[in-house]
Amino acid sequence: MKTGIATVSISGDFRSKLEAIAAAGYDGIEIFEQDFVAFDGSPEDVGRMVRDHGLEIMLFQPFRDFEGLPEPLRAKAFDRAERKFDLMQALGPELVLVCSSCHKQAIGGIDRAAADFHELGERAAKRGLRVGYEALAWGRYVNDHRDAWEIVRRAEHPNIGLVVDSFHTLARKIDPDTIRRIPGDKIFFVQLADAPLIEMDLLYWSRHFRNMPGEGDLDLTGFMRAVMATGYEGPISLEIFNDQFRSGSTRGIARDGYRSLISLMDDVARAEPALNIDMPALPSRVRTEGVSFVEFATRGAEARALEQTLATLGFEKAEQHRNKAVTLWQQGDIRIVLNEETEGHADHSWNARGTSVCDIGLQVSSAKDAAVRAAALGVEPFSQPIGPGELDIPAIRGLSGSVLHLLDSTSGLERVWEAEFGATDSPKGVGLSRIDHLAQTMSYEDMLSWTLFYSTIFDMKKSPMVDVIDPDGLVRSQVVEAPDGALRITLNGADTHRTLAGRFLSDSFGAPVQHIALATDDVFSTLEALIAKGFEPLPMPQNYYDDLAARFDFPPGLMERMQGLNILYDRDDGGEFFQVYSKAFAGGLFFEIIQRVGGYSGFGAPNAPFRIAAQKRQGKVKGMPSA
Repeated sequence: MKTGIATVSISGDFRSKLEAIAAAGYDGIEIFEQDFVAFDGSPEDVGRMVRDHGLEIMLFQPFRDFEGLPEPLRAKAFDRAERKFDLMQALGPELVLVCSSCHKQAIGGIDRAAADFHELGERAAKRGLRVGYEALAWGRYVNDHRDAWEIVRRAEHPNIGLVVDSFHTLARKIDPDTIRRIPGDKIFFVQLADAPLIEMDLLYWSRHFRNMPGEGDLDLTGFMRAVMATGYEGPISLEIFNDQFRSGSTRGIARDGYRSLISLMDDVARAEPALNIDMPALPSRVRTEGVSFVEFATRGAEARALEQTLATLGFEKAEQHRNKAVTLWQQGDIRIVLNEETEGHADHSWNARGTSVCDIGLQVSSAKDAAVRAAALGVEPFSQPIGPGELDIPAIRGLSGSVLHLLDSTSGLERVWEAEFGATDSPKGVGLSRIDHLAQTMSYEDMLSWTLFYSTIFDMKKSPMVDVIDPDGLVRSQVVEAPDGALRITLNGADTHRTLAGRFLSDSFGAPVQHIALATDDVFSTLEALIAKGFEPLPMPQNYYDDLAARFDFPPGLMERMQGLNILYDRDDGGEFFQVYSKAFAGGLFFEIIQRVGGYSGFGAPNAPFRIAAQKRQGKVKGMPSA
């Protein structure tokens, strides 16, 4: 299976695009005409440059407004085609994409269009070229791949075939299984794009909101199952138009595209094994079983302050690492590691950001499979020298250069606590039992990339994106979580430094975790015990509780008890949710303590604006700069 990407899909000049595409692992490109026209070099120079990067030009595009024109426009269209054929022969590709006409003077009629394509096929054949016809979703007469196929079928020419594009089919809600009726050898090329479900003009939707497979809401697996069932053996390529991608990281977007293609085709192969898709076998998405540990890079006075914070949360210092300046703090199934090493990854993180989360341990069904799958999807592995008696635990790079270590219970890796720390039973503490979720903050433009990261490596699903209202802006939030909720990660995208999330991102130089949510089965008794240890909840105003009383009915005394402990509340059809926040420490990090009752599956989103306002007030009290 050959993979490709249209040069229009990523940012940068033509040379940087080629470098990124080659580095990501693609086999070739669709060369978009404007990239060629803007390049200062001959067609022969461009062709050589592409080949020097180890790539092939799979497709030249687009050729517009060709079929069904009256004279003299028809003759002019064929003249334009001959000029494109000249260019293609200099560049090297043998396939050109012709998209269905939007010309105001075009004449409808399948037979007329078929006749035009038959003649175009004759001209292309004389040059050893082929023509692929694509139905634009907004084409004037042809906007359905079934009509485009009928034109190709009636053209009856070996050099005329069909180009199918997932967006044009799925955006119009056309059943992709209708593609199964088309002979695979008459499909000349396949283009893929996902998109969020938005009700808007098709052309505008296509030009601004396409994204990588798996980043949107379209059924690309069903589309590709239908395509591959025809016997199609050609390239699978991405054609993405997205405003965010046009200003994003050239290499990052190219990498994400390749990851999305490989993951999609792996899904297709698993959904329909009889297709015998020609691609390397991958381990399936790996089941996540929770957070094994969270590791902070810290040092000196900041480390002592963090230890004090943990003590007020009921954690106890369990053990010291056998070889390193690393300590383990525990409570229930929660492990917090404080790393004060002056070399290695934690040292680099400390020098860059001060006290911050540098490493997350994920408990998975198979650490080896997770590492193999991640590598196949282009994720950077991580390793550093290990000392005497230390376990070699697979690891990959995460957000902002952080590390994700992968532990499982089948290969002995869960022995790390005993082997390296001599740790045995965990202190019971005050009832905090597990990490409910981690909140990772990033630039908004990076959210799609990290959603794709988690959902392609691990068995995790993404929730719809929601807007979180900050008094000084908007933060977009999306959850990726395991089907059973064992691992939940909230991805929060900030557009401006004025928001709380944006300020944290700026002040911490991109620290990957802003807050850690700890679960308890009795938030009231836990919180009372914590306050006795010196824990100070984030204060909430009287107005919040007055509003809460107007929205919900509570048993006698419950509201007063929540207010006394600064507990926030939410309720849905599944159950109830109690949450309370610590005050910020170490430049904006904070803890959350939560209790889920019944089947509540949310994260207290209605409370976010009030929590953020309270945190900003607290920041001003402590002398922090105003957002």
